Amino acid sequence: MTWVSFHISAAIILLGGGLLACFFGYRLHRLFLAFYGLVGGLAIGSFLVGDLPTFFAILVVMATGVAGAVLAMMAYLAGVAVFGAGLGAFALNFGWATRDGDPNVWLVLSACLTGALLSLAGRRYVLIFFTASFGAWTVLVGSLALVGNSAAVSALMGNVEYLPPVSKMRSDLGFMVAWVGLTGLAVFVQVWDGRRRPLIQEQQEKSRQKGTSDS
Repeated sequence: MTWVSFHISAAIILLGGGLLACFFGYRLHRLFLAFYGLVGGLAIGSFLVGDLPTFFAILVVMATGVAGAVLAMMAYLAGVAVFGAGLGAFALNFGWATRDGDPNVWLVLSACLTGALLSLAGRRYVLIFFTASFGAWTVLVGSLALVGNSAAVSALMGNVEYLPPVSKMRSDLGFMVAWVGLTGLAVFVQVWDGRRRPLIQEQQEKSRQKGTSDS
C-alpha cells in the first residue's frame, strides 16, 4: 500500500469514526471507551518499543493496545475523573495563553481536581462532551488530511504537535473556531436525542398498552 493510499484511507476512517463519536457518542460510549483505550494503549506501546526487533515491537504495541481497551472499560469512573482533570488543565492552559510563563503548580493541581470532581458529578454530560469534542477533533483532522493539510497528515502518523490543543492555539484560530462550533452542535444533538428517546419509548409503551386493552 502506498503512502498516499494509506493516508487517504486513514483520513476516511478518522472522519467516519469522528462523525459517529460526534453525534452518537453517548449511545455508543462503551464502544468508544474501548476504542479510545485501544488507541491510547497503542500510542503508549509505540513509545515503549524503542529498538526492539520488528516482531517483538508489534507484539508489545498490540498488547498495550488491548490492555488499554480493557482498562478503559474497567476504569470507567476513573476515566471520567481523568478526563475532567485533563479538561481542567486544558481550560487553565487556554486561559493562560495570553500570559508569559507557566501557571503555578498548585493552580494546575487545583484546576485538575476541580475538573475531576465536576466530571464525576455530571458524568453523563461529561461523556457527551468528551465524545463530541474528541469526535469533532477527529472529523476536522480527517477532513484536513483528505485535502493534504501537512499538520493533519502528520497527526495521522501520531505527531499532533502542530494541531490544537498541543500547538499554540492562537496561531490556529480557524481550527479552534471550527472545533468549538462542531463540538457545540454535536453536544446539542446528543442532549436533544437523549431527551427525545425516553418520550418516544413512553409513547410506544402507551400504544402497546392501549392495543392490549382494546383486544
